[in-house]
Amino acid sequence: MADKQLKVTLVKSLHGQLKSIAASARGLGLRRIHQSVSVADTRENRGMIAAAVHLVRVEKGA
Repeated sequence: MADKQLKVTLVKSLHGQLKSIAASARGLGLRRIHQSVSVADTRENRGMIAAAVHLVRVEKGA
């Protein structure tokens, strides 16, 4: 499953979010609004995406 990639884009600001949610987004490599990163489709990354689901857009395959 790790050979698959997900494209994750930050669509809302981290300002005002709980520190744990902001840390999850930063752990994915997201720093700025509209920044996109490709991450491996792993359980760990899925968990970080789930924590910040209201802030990010996820696309399969990148």
